[in-house]
Amino acid sequence: MEAPKRTMDNETAVELEPVAKGRHFWLVICSLCLIGFTASLDGSIIAIALPHISNNLDLGDKYVPAANCFVFAQTVVQPGIAQLCDILGRRWPIIISVVLFAIGSGIAGGANDATTMIAGRTVQGLGSGGIMLLVELVVCDMVSLRDRGKYLGIVLSTSALGAIVGPVVGGALAERDWRWCFYINLPICAVVLPIMVFSLRVKHLPVSWKMVFAQVDWAGNLLFIASTTSILIGLTFGGTMYPWSSWRIIVPIVLGAVGLAGFHAYQYYIRDKNPCVPPHVFGNRTSGAAFYMIFVTSMLLQWVCFFWPIYFLAVRGKTLIKTGVNFMPFMFLLIPGSAVVGVILSKTGHYRPLHAIGFILSTLGPGLNVLLDKDTYAGVWAMLQIVDAIGRSCILPTTLPAVLASLPEKDVASATGMYSFLRSFGYVWGITIPGIMFKNRFDALSYQISDPTVRNALGGGRAYEFATGSFVRELPQPVKNQVLHVYLGALKAVWYGAMAFGATGLIAVAVEKHVPLRTELETKYGLEESKDKHKQEAVDKGPARDKTTL
Repeated sequence: MEAPKRTMDNETAVELEPVAKGRHFWLVICSLCLIGFTASLDGSIIAIALPHISNNLDLGDKYVPAANCFVFAQTVVQPGIAQLCDILGRRWPIIISVVLFAIGSGIAGGANDATTMIAGRTVQGLGSGGIMLLVELVVCDMVSLRDRGKYLGIVLSTSALGAIVGPVVGGALAERDWRWCFYINLPICAVVLPIMVFSLRVKHLPVSWKMVFAQVDWAGNLLFIASTTSILIGLTFGGTMYPWSSWRIIVPIVLGAVGLAGFHAYQYYIRDKNPCVPPHVFGNRTSGAAFYMIFVTSMLLQWVCFFWPIYFLAVRGKTLIKTGVNFMPFMFLLIPGSAVVGVILSKTGHYRPLHAIGFILSTLGPGLNVLLDKDTYAGVWAMLQIVDAIGRSCILPTTLPAVLASLPEKDVASATGMYSFLRSFGYVWGITIPGIMFKNRFDALSYQISDPTVRNALGGGRAYEFATGSFVRELPQPVKNQVLHVYLGALKAVWYGAMAFGATGLIAVAVEKHVPLRTELETKYGLEESKDKHKQEAVDKGPARDKTTL
């Protein structure tokens, strides 16, 4: 007997399992992996290349906005883009995002002054923000909630790989020609764009530009962008251009926090109209806990990716390339691990046990890092990376399905937009918080360095900068041993901090409630495929079960 039809408002419910995925499906998945990797790579590639770029373009004190305009633009636009995706569909927003990313890459690569570089990086950030959101949103539109972990694991792990290898690739390219740190994106975009144009044939609702302008929450988006930018300015410039106690840092952070509170109040006030972030997205404990989990996981991912290299560079005296090689256990476990965990989620439908295992290992991994010293065996530090990587793998592909499990399918875009924003926001905190910990602890222990010249050179936050050069390697042996001891002490503070934040993730797991993952795909924006094709590709060779209510 045929299952009863499910009534939905202008949405399509398609029970896809068991259906083999067609050529267009896999072309889209591959293109999403490729462009997601590229966007993440570009976001982190400048970490090592910036000194070369700054020297070549004579950026001076403009190096800070040149470094951070990308993150600002990438982070603040995501909820607004999510709302546009609900109005326009997915196809044109992702195509425009890739085009913007390519244009920004060309501008930045051809820059000969600070203004052009900042403009190019800002355009890149706008495109990257759309890409990071839409690669996940398109996956959500193509497969059921139960199956999303499997494909999100593939897409998100390749994006994570881009973020991890970015500094190493940036260093290698900068030694030859820093402009290729940006030009490298152009051939990838040239491959991805035709695939998107011809293969990403998704459903969309016909709307006029008048309807678009009428449905966008302009006031909410502007308030959100202004508030988030204000906080990011404070977090970025604090401890670098100005001390954290400066009013130039405190005022933007306070104003941004007040603005975000006002934003959420305004969203609640217009909840019955068309808010860019509907309040009920945060209205249950499962989605709220999962939002916090992705924020903490993203923060800790940056945390370890920025400070494991300091151990290899400063304490072990490795070169930049050798440091990248030594960090490979983490990278290569993260990628297949996320894919395997995604398959497990698809088979079992249970995400809470995976979250618990993930945060236990993500807490244990950094905690064990305090055992590292200058003579730690390679097998030991490789195993510590593996423990941490397995923990991250259990969380990355499983948090978005948990967010969406307790929400109706019509909220996929807004929930995914907030998820993507919190992930990017976590990346910023994942640099700021451990940076403060490292600086403060290093300065507190610097009295152990007997040479006042060396002590002053490394103080005030410069220890991180000098870790990447030959400064430590060329010190006299007695002073070098003292410096290495202080570096290890500062790194211990960083690892203890990561362990503490990982433990808060376990609290979120305790709060989280299991909600069954839907096995039907309910969307207005799925791939356009004929019923005949579904019938031909059915694994069980039976009649396709395609139920549509318009």
